[in-house]
Amino acid sequence: QESKSVFMKNLSHKTEELSKFKKITEQFQFRKDIIIEEIDAAGISLDAIKIVVGRGGLVRPIESGVYTVNDALKKDLLSSPFGEHASNLGGLIADDIARSLTDARAFIVDPVVVDELDDIARVSGHPLLERVSIFHALNQKAVAKAHAKSIIKKYEDMNLIVVHLGGGISVGAHRKGKVVDVNQALDGDGPFSPERSGTLPVGALARLCFSGKYTKEQVGKMIKGEGGMVAYLGTNSAYDAEQKMLAGDKKAGFIFEAMAYQVAKEIGAMSSVLKCDVDAILITGGIAYSKWFVNQVIERVYKIAPVHVYPGEDEMQALAMAGLAVLNGEIEPREY
Repeated sequence: QESKSVFMKNLSHKTEELSKFKKITEQFQFRKDIIIEEIDAAGISLDAIKIVVGRGGLVRPIESGVYTVNDALKKDLLSSPFGEHASNLGGLIADDIARSLTDARAFIVDPVVVDELDDIARVSGHPLLERVSIFHALNQKAVAKAHAKSIIKKYEDMNLIVVHLGGGISVGAHRKGKVVDVNQALDGDGPFSPERSGTLPVGALARLCFSGKYTKEQVGKMIKGEGGMVAYLGTNSAYDAEQKMLAGDKKAGFIFEAMAYQVAKEIGAMSSVLKCDVDAILITGGIAYSKWFVNQVIERVYKIAPVHVYPGEDEMQALAMAGLAVLNGEIEPREY
């Protein structure tokens, strides 16, 4: 089987459309119906589909790979014991579509909870607060494997630092095919991002939490959703921040540079994880389109290893290629 894109469309939903749903899982039928409508409108026959692949969600920590959507996986995606996220719907919608077809199977690939951490990386400083692995596993793995292939090497033979620059920022140490350390990019640590605070001074955070001025929900939003650039500049758009900087806004420039500074600092930390034996540093994600931002990072880290920039995130292609590999018998799907 060969790879060829026959139809691709990005569907976005307005806040007011989603606000009527109390839980993300309640959006299931709404989102699925729109997907089916778009496929029908494009004149694509669903009966020709053999593999349906969805984004992995917040499930229990698992190894990297392709997973069959089974009852255990659906239970965790639906009840969301590990957290609610729109990606929880990916496997559920894929399974529902596959079940409506005569001969189709549903899978998820490299969800954000892929966990390959060295045990020593789990130690935080207090036994009640263990470090966990939540990061942009799908895009990081796809970019790392594509880079290795482009230089005729195996991903499993390389040491890489992969940086995903998006609404959240994750920096992973990939040692011989395993992400042995990575910052918890959802609501944990690492660089601040367009809408997440990253690592905060913990004593000051604890005092803020018990000051009586803020609710648990408000503090949660400070950390994820209304942190980072949103808190400093009132925007979660790196493009807007850069345009403000270029127009002479000194504060925008300072914060934008500070974000690059923190990314570079995290790369330095991950180089020590790999004992400074790093084959390459790979920078990907939407913010990688900003040459100014990327150059700020490169200036600080280029002596560690050669830096390669892969702007954007081709996660749809990563899902499709994983599905094709299953179809061709190149990958054996795992069971959750």
